[in-house]
Amino acid sequence: MGGGRQAEVKVEKVTVVSGFLDTSMIVRYLTGNPPGLAQKAAKIIDSKEDLQVTDVVLAETAYVLTSVYKIARSVVVDHLIAFLQKENVSPFALDRGLVLQALLLCRGSGRVSFADAMVWAAARSSGAKVVYSLDERFPSDGLQIRRNP
Repeated sequence: MGGGRQAEVKVEKVTVVSGFLDTSMIVRYLTGNPPGLAQKAAKIIDSKEDLQVTDVVLAETAYVLTSVYKIARSVVVDHLIAFLQKENVSPFALDRGLVLQALLLCRGSGRVSFADAMVWAAARSSGAKVVYSLDERFPSDGLQIRRNP
């Protein structure tokens, strides 16, 4: 219509998510145990569907693999990193690179918990500069850790 002004329209890329994965799905996929459930998990995870995984599920998966299955932390970290590098799997609302960095913080020792690492990744992904924690071992890379108001 004639008014001389043209509207500028910005189009953002939208990723369509087929679904979210829970801990049991990832544990079965990574352990292959029990075989029947592992096959079901693999059918979904190895598909072309875009799948999301939350930080809570990643932390719980790491806990189950290290505590119940008695798998070494370094092995768990390596498998979770490989899992998150699958083209169709993405961390929900977190930067993939920061989640991978967070997992690497857990690799060498028990100093950084998987849960704290996911909080670190969430804070860094959000652009926050401060995390309040009473835990002396909380990872401080790129963040200010405050223990007092």
